[in-house]
Amino acid sequence: MKATRTTYVLLTLVASLLFGALPVIAQSKTATKPAAQTAPAAALVDLNSATKDQLKALPGVGDVYAQKIIDGRPYANKTQLKTKNIVPAATYTKISKLVIANQPPKAGK
Repeated sequence: MKATRTTYVLLTLVASLLFGALPVIAQSKTATKPAAQTAPAAALVDLNSATKDQLKALPGVGDVYAQKIIDGRPYANKTQLKTKNIVPAATYTKISKLVIANQPPKAGK
């Protein structure tokens, strides 16, 4: 009887330690992962006003694509890069989080 009680107490203690340590282990694993690569709003490249050099700095965009982007202006939204066949889908995937299509203010208002 005494051995059963001791075993029960020991198992309860081990279970308590494991359940208490799980949040710490989970937190340490998420803390060591690199943060998702998102560009801050200030670093977004505006498709409607960026220079050719600013566009060429984007991954997968060279002289030809930069010029095609400039020639295709204005853009209502950044997805038009893909729908107007300005850049291939693979290139759009690389740059979609780095670009924005700001609308110029309407004249007369």
